[in-house]
Amino acid sequence: MAENGSDIWTERYRPRKFEELVGQEDIVKRVKSLTNAMNIPHLLFAGPAGVGKSTLALIVVRELFGEKWRDNYLELNASDERGIDVVRQKVKDFARTKALAEVPFKVIFLDEADALTNEAQNALRRTMENYTANCRFILSCNYSSKIIDPIQSRCAVFRFRLLEKKDIEKIVKRISEKEKLQIEEEAIKTIFELSEGDCRRVVNLLQTTASISNVITSDLVDIIVPSAKPSDVKVILEYALSGDFRNAKDKLLDVMLKESIAASDIIKAIQKEIWNLSIDPELKVRLTERTGEIEFRLVEGSDEFIQLESLLASFVMAGRGK
Repeated sequence: MAENGSDIWTERYRPRKFEELVGQEDIVKRVKSLTNAMNIPHLLFAGPAGVGKSTLALIVVRELFGEKWRDNYLELNASDERGIDVVRQKVKDFARTKALAEVPFKVIFLDEADALTNEAQNALRRTMENYTANCRFILSCNYSSKIIDPIQSRCAVFRFRLLEKKDIEKIVKRISEKEKLQIEEEAIKTIFELSEGDCRRVVNLLQTTASISNVITSDLVDIIVPSAKPSDVKVILEYALSGDFRNAKDKLLDVMLKESIAASDIIKAIQKEIWNLSIDPELKVRLTERTGEIEFRLVEGSDEFIQLESLLASFVMAGRGK
């Protein structure tokens, strides 16, 4: 069912109109009104991956220029080209020329702009200022805090949020109808949990599972993307809280080795399951703080098994009231 290439479905089901973009209704409404006026300011789209930032930029450009949008649009990925030379050459050369359309300006889209060096951002600031008559910039980033203040002050800033379950359901059902797939309700829930609100991940999950079967079940999704089952994580934590460190450790190793799950994914599963435990709310807060500390150590390169055992030891001590 799925075609070769992980991005084929992503491109096929990319929204082409404002009304097709789900999950960011307030932002879409405001950007649409700016676009309809045919005179957008510089825009900064900030938020997590896979929530529609690049798609909204493409919709804006298509609405402005129609069939001539490719002649008046430059897209650069700042992760690949992040130095000052890119701003001085590609960006400036494109920005200084006039648009080939009724709209009096071109559009430059800088994806992952938070990867630009400070030198490049300062050069970009001057370019945005000098060529406003000929060019508008749309910047996309995951962390707006990494964009220097002078650039942020020149842009209308829109902050995107992760997609909710109802948004993911719309996307899944739209794709299933066009691809003639049968998707169980439990599978939709599993896909949402695994995607963590990332639409791109949803589409890739559907494409991968559809290559195996037209009937998509929760078990099939779990086979494609191994993850720690909440029931298993709950058993581990209950062992630890009851003071049974050995069984908690053995169960943890069994889950990690059997399902080939990384320590970082186990940490996230534990963090979620903490709030489903029947323990004092204050204790949940302390255990969540401890979980965050262990994740930081893992990111810094500590041994994952030692750190996870240390986390289980914290749960054992918490269960004893210490």
